[in-house]
Amino acid sequence: MQEKLAEVLEQAKVIPVLVIDDVEDALPLAEALVEGGLNVLEITLRTEAALAAVERIAKQLPDAHIGTGTVLSGEDVRRSEDAGASFMVSPGTTEQLLDAAESSDVPLLPGVANPSEVMRLLERGYRYQKFFPAQAAGGVPMLKSIGGPLAQVRFCPTGGVSPNNARDYLALPNVICVGGSWMAAVNLVREKRWAEITRLAKEAATL
Repeated sequence: MQEKLAEVLEQAKVIPVLVIDDVEDALPLAEALVEGGLNVLEITLRTEAALAAVERIAKQLPDAHIGTGTVLSGEDVRRSEDAGASFMVSPGTTEQLLDAAESSDVPLLPGVANPSEVMRLLERGYRYQKFFPAQAAGGVPMLKSIGGPLAQVRFCPTGGVSPNNARDYLALPNVICVGGSWMAAVNLVREKRWAEITRLAKEAATL
């Protein structure tokens, strides 16, 4: 399952982390991002429209990889699977969540914030982990430090990642990709500024 996850994460160095309030925005938003060169998208389960958005994009854009974010429970795992998600992302982990994920065909990118959490997940076979909240948890210096004793783990840092620091994260050998929301900020989506989103996605794709 980790190999399946790695195949997805390696396709895009930058993963847009999306909050979708209106399901009608889902497809044009995804199309704008894919046109800009970002075809791995994470839709957070923070709104009522999220799962319908995942389902719509997964059906209409089969070449894109659509994941769910803010996955917190076994129920979120089941709903993500039913919606057609190709991967799942959690801000942290619990035993219940890990058990549910390991019984699913959809791979999980679990969240960590310190070395003990990294080691605990490594014991369960997770070599790919989300580092969150990246900036608040120590940012680039923390990941450099973790990379010494735990070099076999690769991370996707999110939380405070921006165009100003994304290159610094991506330069680290233990970072496989980064996640951020700047190319599809909530105000841009609400104002349906798809061309601007495509422009920002193109810039992000070159990082």
